[in-house]
Amino acid sequence: MSNRNVRYCQLCVAAVIMTLTIDACSSHQSTSNISDQPTHSSATAVDAPVKVTQSKLGTVITDYKAYVVGEVNKLADNTKVFTDAIKAGDLHKAQSLYAGTREHYERIEPVAELFSDLDGAIDARADDFAQKEKDPKWTGFHRIEMTLFQDKTTQGLAPLANKLMKDVSLLKAKVATLKIEPKVMVGGTGELVEEMSSKKITGEEDRYSGSDLSDFQANLDGSKKIVDLLQEQVHKTDPNLLTRIDENFNKIDTGIAKYKTTDGMFNGYVNYKKLTQSDRKALQSTLASLAEDLSLLRGTLGVS
Repeated sequence: MSNRNVRYCQLCVAAVIMTLTIDACSSHQSTSNISDQPTHSSATAVDAPVKVTQSKLGTVITDYKAYVVGEVNKLADNTKVFTDAIKAGDLHKAQSLYAGTREHYERIEPVAELFSDLDGAIDARADDFAQKEKDPKWTGFHRIEMTLFQDKTTQGLAPLANKLMKDVSLLKAKVATLKIEPKVMVGGTGELVEEMSSKKITGEEDRYSGSDLSDFQANLDGSKKIVDLLQEQVHKTDPNLLTRIDENFNKIDTGIAKYKTTDGMFNGYVNYKKLTQSDRKALQSTLASLAEDLSLLRGTLGVS
């Protein structure tokens, strides 16, 4: 091969090497630029739910515990006045105090039910016992309610009044040292309203007195307290859910308010037995919608 041809080949090889080098550098630069960019899309960054860790609920739990303690203290104080009236034989006073005393229990029902033995002793219905209304094991508010409103007497109630006071005092002591778990608080608000929608709406709880609407409002007060405490967290994770919950709370509050009365016998509400099936169905529909949305709170907040 001539020197001229050799030189030509050398130039060709050099050109090829230079091209490959440029391509490699370009490829490396491109890869480097890609790795410097976020690996997720902007849509994912916006739409991904912000889970609330249980540690961030510390203040909320503390505030709810204070609310529960306050309510159980009022329950104990009012139960003392209620049971004293029973033992004094003052039928009208005992009847008028029944609903107002119970409201403090109904507001903290998700916590009170953690103590199953006490809950049964304080709040059980006759249906929970083998001999129904004749069962000697049946005690608590509803056993006393039957005698006060159905039999219209206080006779024979002193032992039951003393036991109720003892059980409520024990509940107060246990609640004072209770550590409330986030799942109990967050889950309790939906479970409480669901029970209203599926069971209490029938009027089976306060069947002798007809004071169910007072219980309903107390249940809603307790449930709404939890939502109010969680409002900031829920708004961050799912503002639309919070809007629906607030709207349904307002709707059910308005629905129950229609049955307010100046008669103090049932804590400011008419006898539930006066409501028609249509009235009850309207309340049940809103309660069911509210319960469904409240049931989403644990998943929305990532509380397990």
